Amino acid sequence: MSVSSRTTSPSMQVGLSAGLTWLFAVTCGAVVANIYYVQPLLADIAASFQVGMGRAGMLVTVTQVGYALGLLLVVPLGDTHDRKRLILGLLGLCVCLLLAAAASPSFLTFAAASLGVGLLSCAAQVAVPFAASLAPDHRRGRTVGTVMSGLILGILLARTIAGAIAHYAGWRAVYVTAAVVMMVLGALLARTLPADPARPSIPYGRLMASVLALARDDATLRWRSLMGALGFAGFSVLWTGLTFVLSDAPYHFDQATIGLFGLAGLAGALAASRAGRLADRGHAHQATGLFAAACLVAWGLMALTAPSLLGSLVALTAGILLLDVGVQGLQITNQSVIYASNHGARGRVTTVYLTTYFVGGACGSAVASLAWELGGWLAVSATGGAIALLLLACWLIAHARRRDA
Repeated sequence: MSVSSRTTSPSMQVGLSAGLTWLFAVTCGAVVANIYYVQPLLADIAASFQVGMGRAGMLVTVTQVGYALGLLLVVPLGDTHDRKRLILGLLGLCVCLLLAAAASPSFLTFAAASLGVGLLSCAAQVAVPFAASLAPDHRRGRTVGTVMSGLILGILLARTIAGAIAHYAGWRAVYVTAAVVMMVLGALLARTLPADPARPSIPYGRLMASVLALARDDATLRWRSLMGALGFAGFSVLWTGLTFVLSDAPYHFDQATIGLFGLAGLAGALAASRAGRLADRGHAHQATGLFAAACLVAWGLMALTAPSLLGSLVALTAGILLLDVGVQGLQITNQSVIYASNHGARGRVTTVYLTTYFVGGACGSAVASLAWELGGWLAVSATGGAIALLLLACWLIAHARRRDA
C-alpha cells in the first residue's frame, strides 16, 4: 500500500486527548510567534546595530523566506519520518538559533539567525497534520480548528508580547524568553506525544516529486488551495491597505493604535473552532460558501464612507471582524477537507496548500499598495471586493460541479 493512500490506524485515532490537543495548540501558537516577534522590534534592532530602518525592515522578509523554505523543504518529511522526533529536533535547533539571535554581535549574524528561526518554525506545520492524524475521523475538523486557533492567537499576540518584553528588558530578552518557551514546550512534548508508527521510507527526491504529483492529480486539493490563496490575498489587501488609511487623514493614528485593530483577529480564532465542527458534521461545502460570502460583505462594509469619523470607524471595524471570520473559517474548512482525503500524505498536502496560500498573500500585498496609489481606500476596497467575488465564483463553480456529479 502506498504512503499517500495509507489509512489512519485505530491506534492513531485514540491517541489524542483534550489536554494533548491544547498542548498542540499552544505549541503551534508559540512556534509561529517566533516569526512575528521581530516586527515591533525593528526600530530597537536598527539602533542597536546602527543600520537604517529600510535595512532593518528586510529582517521581516528574511524570516518569512525562511518559513517558506521550511514549508517547502521540511514539512513533507512528516509523511515519512517520525513526526515526534522531527518536531522535537526542530524545536531543539530553534532554541539554539533563538539564543544566537539574542547574542548576535552584528546585523548580518542576526539576519542569518532570523532566517534559521523562520525555517525551523515550520515545526508548527508539522504539528498540525500530526494532530489531525491522531484525531478520530468524527473529531478531525474540531481538532484542526482548535490547533489552528492556537496558531492564530500566536500570530496575534506575538507583536504585543514582544513589545512588552522589549519595553522592560530590551529586544534581546525577547529571543531569550522565546528560547526558554521552546525548551519548556519541547520537554512537555517529549513526555506527552505518542510514538509515531513507522511508515514506508521514500527517498527525498521522490518525496518532493510526489508533492508535485499530488498538486497535479488531486482536484480537491487544487480547488481548496486556490480558494485559500484568494482568501489570504484578500486578508493581505486589508492589512496592507489598513496601515495606509489609518495613518492618513482623517484618522492619523500612530502605529500602536493601528496595532490594536489586530485584536479583531480574536473573532477569527473563535471562527476556526466553529468551522472545524461544521466540517465534522459534513457541512464543509456549505460552510465554505458562507465564509466566502462573509468576505464579500465585509469589503462592502469597509468601503462605506460614513458622514462621521465614528461612523467610518464602526463600519471599518465591523468589516475587519467579518473578514477575519470569513478568512480564518475558510482556512480551517479547507484544511479539514484536504486532511480527510489524504491520510498518508498530510505533510505534503500542507506544503501544497500553504505554499499556494502564501503566494496569494504576497500577491494581495502587492496589489494593495498599487491600488492605494491609484485610488486610495476606495480602490483598495474595490480590489478586496473583487478578490472576494472571485473566491465566491470559485465556490459556485465547485457547487455546480458537485450538484452535477
